[in-house]
Amino acid sequence: MHCPFCGAIDTKVIDSRLVTEGNNVRRRRECITCEERFTTYESAELVMPRIIKTDGIREPFNEDKLMMGLTKALEKRPVSIEKVEEAITRIKANLRSSGEREIQSRAVGEQVMIELRDLDEVAFVRFASVYRSFKDLDEFRAEIDRLSEDNSK
Repeated sequence: MHCPFCGAIDTKVIDSRLVTEGNNVRRRRECITCEERFTTYESAELVMPRIIKTDGIREPFNEDKLMMGLTKALEKRPVSIEKVEEAITRIKANLRSSGEREIQSRAVGEQVMIELRDLDEVAFVRFASVYRSFKDLDEFRAEIDRLSEDNSK
């Protein structure tokens, strides 16, 4: 680590502490040359796969889009933001654990539906209606019947 004050390449770690629930490390450092102290933060760099849209366009994974989709489906539903964030964390972990560099947007949508099914059935049906492009009331009924069958098991 280069010293931000004098540019020397020799620094020593004086103190290390976990921050943000253990996801980051805060290090207090001292430059061997000029003896100035400074703080650095360390976190694991976790690479998310690129998303392949239905039209073939590839784009970087966007957590904000994921959050907006879930939030829209859960609008005016009794689900805490903590539960939504936990669902996003699980979706991201599943995407990373796939080991793929690119993943179809359809696979992301399916994971969102799995999470929504567990969070709130109404939100699940809302999302499914847009995601699966329901064309009429019969398709809605079929999805609700399928949801009811799954819950009775």
